[in-house]
Amino acid sequence: MSDPLSRRDALRTLGLLLGATGLGSAARPAAAADAPHLAETDPTAVALGYHNNASQVDAKQFPTYKSGQECDTCLQLQGQDGQAWRPCNLFPGQLVNAKGWCRVWVPKG
Repeated sequence: MSDPLSRRDALRTLGLLLGATGLGSAARPAAAADAPHLAETDPTAVALGYHNNASQVDAKQFPTYKSGQECDTCLQLQGQDGQAWRPCNLFPGQLVNAKGWCRVWVPKG
């Protein structure tokens, strides 16, 4: 009769199998540059009043907008400063214009 397989041996074997097939390595996440730009017509963008250009926001239609607010100065914007299009926590998988604006704008701390 064979010895039962220990948990350590089972994990070691699984690791070897996954490593040998390439499944054990994490897939390369898509680069931010590969993500599509958010369209103002996207349903979530419409719901949040997103504009690609904050200077075109109608303050009467969006009374929470104040001059000087743009995605680049928002807490939700991710990525590196200076990039024109960057990821945003509110629109996963899409890039927003750093010069854009939406109703959820929150100043960076």
